[in-house]
Formats: sequence, structure tokens, C-alpha cells
Amino acid sequence: MDRRQQQHSHLGGTVVAVGVLLGLAAGAAGCSDSRAAADDVKGAGDPVALLRRAADTLGGAGTSKATTSMEMAAGGTRVTIRGKGVYDYRHRLGRLTVVLPEDPAGAAEHRPITELLAPGALFMKNRGAGVPADKWVRVDTASVSDGNLVTGGATDPYAAAEVLRGTRTAAYAGRTEVGGTAVRHYRGTANLADAARSASAANRAALGAAAKGFATADVPFDVYLDDQGRIRKLRQRFSFVNGLQKTPVAVASTTLLYDFGTPADVRLPHAQDIYAGRIAEEAGTGTDENKPSQKPPREASNQPGGPSAD
Repeated sequence: MDRRQQQHSHLGGTVVAVGVLLGLAAGAAGCSDSRAAADDVKGAGDPVALLRRAADTLGGAGTSKATTSMEMAAGGTRVTIRGKGVYDYRHRLGRLTVVLPEDPAGAAEHRPITELLAPGALFMKNRGAGVPADKWVRVDTASVSDGNLVTGGATDPYAAAEVLRGTRTAAYAGRTEVGGTAVRHYRGTANLADAARSASAANRAALGAAAKGFATADVPFDVYLDDQGRIRKLRQRFSFVNGLQKTPVAVASTTLLYDFGTPADVRLPHAQDIYAGRIAEEAGTGTDENKPSQKPPREASNQPGGPSAD
């Protein structure tokens, strides 16, 4: 073999070797991608069973920060109420600062409402409606037709998770990110009556009231779970009829949970700090300033919803 043939032979061998290596690399990458996708779907498990356990997973997570958003649409008008605070899932206690939207007429901005979430109760400060500035208003969550999923202008994060106990249908929608955290996205529908039967004792009556009070007991949702199964984002859509609307009011409640393990020291008010006068019952926002009610006033409860942390 002359020199030219030797060079051609070496070059051909090199080309063949490179082609084989590229083929092996491509095949390995393809297998890797396919395996990762298969493992992800397998890791997701049965969506319905997984989501029914989401509230229990939050209970094991301890605490977190929470951001809420509630969008209401009725008669061509859309308003958004936002909240931010912390939540203790083991003790079912939370604190949110809720900000109301500005009036369409451009009236002065409303003062933020401080809300304390407790088993069976919602406490509100700076509520308006003639309530003294240093007093709290207490609402028994089982006594309102929406079970406080809408009344306070923010959905209790743990109650929102317990709605998922009533999941009837759910599908895995793939991987994405929420706030920089890798999550699995699920989409489905829960039933409030089913959720009430499986809920914790603290939320059973409230969810039962919501099942009867909403226009429909079915709640479509989108939920995003991290790799530990903790809820990172939950969007639920409710539909209810109040005394002011002939057609159902559409409500979309979104809850974001993050910074798990953050301190959440929630102190409930003493009985003497709770307003015991007459207040107007609200229709969906927990405040007279947002939407007047045609219902007669009722007595505010002065019973605390749980032990004080003092």
C-alpha cells in the first residue's frame, strides 16, 4: 500500500470512528431523554390519589409564606384583591394582609385589612363598617355560605389544599417552574361535598357550607407541586350567587406558597378585643367598602377561634 492509500485508509477509519461515536452519543442522549420523561411520568404517580394527599403533605411541611390573589368578575366588572402573609400548617393558623382594589370612582385607597385565619374562624381588623379601629371582627367560617373560601377576599391556604381532598378527575400536565422552583403541573376538578367528607375536623363544616352555598360544588383547579409534593401554586375557580347578582359570580382564587420553614408566629386576639356589635354581612369580600349587601345586619361573635399565643 503506497503512502496515498495509507492516508486514505487512516482518514476513512477516522471518519467511521467519529460517525460511530456521534451515533452512540445521540443514541445515549435519546435514551436519556426518554428515560427522564418516563421517570417523570412514573414519579408523578396517580394524580387523583396524589392530590387528595396534598393537604397532608403541607401539614408535614410546617410553615411557609403565602401570597394570595382573588379575581371576581360580575356584570362586566372585574376586581382583584391581594393578600400576603405567613401560615402554620400544623396548627392551622395564618396571618394575611389583604389589600382591596381602588374604587372605580377613584376614591381614596382603602386601608389594608389584617386577617387572622384559625380553625373554624376568621378574624379581621380595619374592616370598616363602623367597627372601632382597635377591635377585631370574628366570623364563624361554617356560618357563611362559601365556607370562607371567598368571604375574606383570600382563601385560607390550608382550606384551599383541603378542597383537593375532593379531587374527582386530574391529569398530569408536565414540568414547569414556579418562582424558580421545578414543579409538576396538574389540572383537574374537585367536588366540595367530597372534600368536606374527607376534610379535617376544623374545615369539615366550612367546606360543607360551601358545597351547599356555591352555584356548583365542582371546583376546577390547576395545581403545581414541587418534588416533595408540596403545593407551590394553586388556582381554583368558584362560582356563587349572592343577593345582588342574578347570574353566578365567577371567582378565581390563586395561592402561592414559598419559603417553607419560615417563622409563622400567629397570635389570636383575646375575647375583649373582639367587636360584639352589629355589622353588615358581606357578599364575597369581607368588607362593606367593596360591595354593599342587601342582607340584614347580624351580631358579630366575640368568641375567640382558638387559644391565644400570648
